[in-house]
Amino acid sequence: MKILGLDMATLTGWSVVQGGQVLESGVQNFAKKRGESNGLMFLRFRKWLTDFAYLIGPDLIAYEQAHFRGGAATEICVGLQTRAQEIAAERGIESAPVKSTILKKWATGKGNAGKLIMIEAASKHMARLPIDDNEADAVLVGMWAWDEFV
Repeated sequence: MKILGLDMATLTGWSVVQGGQVLESGVQNFAKKRGESNGLMFLRFRKWLTDFAYLIGPDLIAYEQAHFRGGAATEICVGLQTRAQEIAAERGIESAPVKSTILKKWATGKGNAGKLIMIEAASKHMARLPIDDNEADAVLVGMWAWDEFV
């Protein structure tokens, strides 16, 4: 089974997990340029994820579930999350959300682990340190999905 792990935000972390190993991972930047709407960011994300999913052919797209705290960050995260669900549905790919507290507890034993602890936990699954907390979370999402579904 091949899993695409996502931590979706303006800086979206991604990972590809197969055979219980992280094959590759990184961060994709969807920051808006001056005067752009969130809609343009959503279109760029949708194109990237459609092309990426076609390229790697995942069996499952796992993602960290958006928090519903309100405000601009929530709008962006929920918008990206719905695009991932759409692409999974269009391609017949399973999708699975994971709440951040569940992911943190799985990765570190603590449901309120901070960014540095999560980066350290992710580095144990990689041959290097993650670029940032977005990549770390995506790696951990992919590994969590491997443990949960394979």
